[in-house]
Amino acid sequence: MFLGALLALSAPAHADEASAARIGVNRMNLAWLPRGDQERILADIAASGATDVRLSLSRPVDKSIEALAIAHRLGLRILLEIQLGNKSYYPQSLRPRTGHGRIWDVYRLSDLDLVRYRRELRQALQRIDALGVRLVAIEPGNEINYAGYNGDLAVYREPGARSPRSIAELRERTRFERGLDNYVKALEISRSELRKTVHSRDAAVISAGLSDMSAAEADRRGMERLDPGEFVALLRQRGIDSLVDAYGIHIYPGRKAAPAIAARVRSILDFCRTAGTGKSCWVTEWGIANKARSCPVDDRSRGEAIQVMRATFGELIEAGRLTAAYYYDWDTEPSYSLWRCGKLSPVGAAAIGPGEGAGAQAR
Repeated sequence: MFLGALLALSAPAHADEASAARIGVNRMNLAWLPRGDQERILADIAASGATDVRLSLSRPVDKSIEALAIAHRLGLRILLEIQLGNKSYYPQSLRPRTGHGRIWDVYRLSDLDLVRYRRELRQALQRIDALGVRLVAIEPGNEINYAGYNGDLAVYREPGARSPRSIAELRERTRFERGLDNYVKALEISRSELRKTVHSRDAAVISAGLSDMSAAEADRRGMERLDPGEFVALLRQRGIDSLVDAYGIHIYPGRKAAPAIAARVRSILDFCRTAGTGKSCWVTEWGIANKARSCPVDDRSRGEAIQVMRATFGELIEAGRLTAAYYYDWDTEPSYSLWRCGKLSPVGAAAIGPGEGAGAQAR
């Protein structure tokens, strides 16, 4: 029964684009693929009925820009995540912080060379603009409240120790705070360079989507992280509200009962505000896992969870506290992907369909 209700959520919404929330899907790292694969994947996304896609600007940059041009040609609206781990943004003499072989090595935000960043970003945006590509938003950085993507946060040699619950407990607080200062300056550069373009000058600037990882999970992984609400508060103290149009956040609630999922979403998005009181949020990643590998896929197990997520998002959209939600992932992450057995499942279609909440603001 819940599947029928879920499919109803994906019915077309008659909403003006300017007032409707953006409901999209992630397809990251297309730069790693041949052009033919880029064409095929993006064509499948466009044919599925998806209207918005989150893509990445990563190395090799030429290939990233190729993918943007394809997506634009297919009519997809693009949120561009700018990967701050790009080594072109850092002095060649620097080495990334070690992940002790348990996770990738990443650069420290405190080492981000702002001159290099401005130069490289300007060149990329100019090339994107020359192709006539319009971006609806950019998102500099990804999960920078978590050691996996911010080298100013520690990865422990062995997991299991208690990880910090607040900034006061970080191993290298002073360096971490320098990284925050650097990040705010990078946002200022990003906004300035974006405004110099022709086709994307009105695009929104979204702060880095933050990880919703719990303290208990951080303990198990042996990595530092901060709660999204505390992290946003630290950025707000540094003037972020004058530089961004919305805060980015990621939500992976796990396989909980429906009321617990809704409560988790509301708790994570507690710092999201309405116009006049702060900034709303863009959920630039969210997902529900289904580990089934058989074909045809039985995707019903996550149907109710996705229905609850979309309904809760709809409430927050109605309240003016949420502006966009992009599902992670289209086809690369085995447990979370929507594209299964060569097609988009009905549950997958409902996850990224416009839904009732998407058009609510226009009614």
